[in-house]
Amino acid sequence: MIELDPLVVAVIAAMTVVTYATKVGGLWLLGRIELSDRAEVGLEALPGAIIVAIVAPELANGGPPEWAAAALAAAVAWKTNNLLVSLAVAMVAVLAFRAV
Repeated sequence: MIELDPLVVAVIAAMTVVTYATKVGGLWLLGRIELSDRAEVGLEALPGAIIVAIVAPELANGGPPEWAAAALAAAVAWKTNNLLVSLAVAMVAVLAFRAV
C-alpha cells in the first residue's frame, strides 16, 4: 500500500484551493469589467500563445521526430480547429516517430 506524507497531501490540497480561487476570481473579475474588443481578442489568443511558448523551445532543440510531429499537429489543428485534438495527435506522433 502507498503511504502518503501528510505534508505532501496538505501542499497539494493548498495548491488546489489556490488554483481554484484564482480561476474563480478571474472569472468574477472579468464579469465585473467591460473589456475592449482588443482585450477580448487577446484573451481568445492566449491559450494558443501559451502552448507555443511551451512547445517552441522543445521543438527548437528537437530532431526530425519532433518536427514531423509538429507538422502533423499543425495539419490536424488546421483541419479540425481543435487545439486539444492536435496536441493529443502530436504527443502520440512524437512517441511513434521516436520509436521508429
